[in-house]
Amino acid sequence: MRFRGLLVAVVVLFGLGAGLYYSERQKSAEAAKPPANAPPKILTLSDADITQLVVKKKGAEDVVLQRDKSNKWEITAPKPYPADQDAAAQLATSASNISADAVVEPKASDLAPFGLASPSLELDITGKNGKVNKFSVGDGTPTNNGDYASLSGDPRVFTVGSYVKSELGKSLNDLRDKRLLTFQQDKLSRVELLAKKQDIEFGRDKNQWQILKPKPLRADGLQVDELLRKLKDAKMDLSLSDEDAKKAAASYASGSPVATVKLTDSSGTEQIEIHKNKDDYYAKSSLVPGVYKVTAELGTGVDKGLEDFRNKKLFDFGFMDPNKVEMHLNGKFYGLQRSNEDWWSNGKKMDSTSVQSLLDKLRDLSASKFIDTGTFGNSVGDITVTSNDNKLVEKLLIAKSGNDYIVKRDNEPALYGLDAKTVDDVSKSASDVKPAPPPAKK
Repeated sequence: MRFRGLLVAVVVLFGLGAGLYYSERQKSAEAAKPPANAPPKILTLSDADITQLVVKKKGAEDVVLQRDKSNKWEITAPKPYPADQDAAAQLATSASNISADAVVEPKASDLAPFGLASPSLELDITGKNGKVNKFSVGDGTPTNNGDYASLSGDPRVFTVGSYVKSELGKSLNDLRDKRLLTFQQDKLSRVELLAKKQDIEFGRDKNQWQILKPKPLRADGLQVDELLRKLKDAKMDLSLSDEDAKKAAASYASGSPVATVKLTDSSGTEQIEIHKNKDDYYAKSSLVPGVYKVTAELGTGVDKGLEDFRNKKLFDFGFMDPNKVEMHLNGKFYGLQRSNEDWWSNGKKMDSTSVQSLLDKLRDLSASKFIDTGTFGNSVGDITVTSNDNKLVEKLLIAKSGNDYIVKRDNEPALYGLDAKTVDDVSKSASDVKPAPPPAKK
């Protein structure tokens, strides 16, 4: 009897467990179902599987977008054009997931009453399997808050939000790449700027820009990057009428040359020429035909000389904490060495706040001017900063020049001017470095 009771209990427990399992499974299945009032799906695809899109609009030529072998979008009709990759990708995303507001006719025998026999917009969506889905947009609804739509092979007629037509009905100009230059900034190896009767050439050394012409000099990387940003933002205005395009070409031809920029990466060299006519700037690119008006920001951005791109900072250690600092200034020697987070001098731990004040002065040390003529006299002081785990050693030699100073980076020919107050500030900051206070007694 006791065994039979135990068996009954096991059976009951199993039944309860099974019931609970199937109940939870049913709840999960119900939760996975779309709500009863959810908008009906018209088409659901993976946008990565779409290989071609054809936009057909009344009164306009068909626009054909295709993916190339590298998976990039390109325009193949009405003429071959580079495509705006972001705009093309957005169109593909919108085309891959189209939802309706409602089904107004579950099985339409005549599409003409909805404007779908001769739709205002058709989008042919081709997948990797070669299947073409034809999505059509017809007349607006009586309330003017949407449009009628249909899908090939589906007997239903839907209403969709008015935004669907604008999202999917992109024009040729919407989908064209409007950039005057298409270089990839991180891939550039050479940049040549011909402006202000100077030929300046920049070369990339690892991740740093250097001036190569008219002679080797340190470049201000931020200024070079800012120049490249402005060039990268240069766009064509594709809405110009033929008459406006002719006027732009005439203004460019009669304007004064401002600058020519050549940009070289592994794929070749691109070039842009910029002219100024009165207060306006016009550009011609080697990549696209025509002349286009460009922003004054770009015009003034390329209208620069050699000194605008030279690096005035005297040290390159930047935001790294140095490993060692050695200074000879005003007849005094200062030596500091870092161990982990602490600074030491002559075996004494130094106050970190006063050391950081000196490091900030050295980090911000900038020339007041560049000296292109003259000689470097007898050195009256020097500053050596070792950083990057002792891999970078930078030494400044300092010579007197009247009331001010001339500075030379060791093993570099360039000379920099430094005013007396700046040198005095560094000297004072060094003399203010003090030992760390003794640890508090417990």
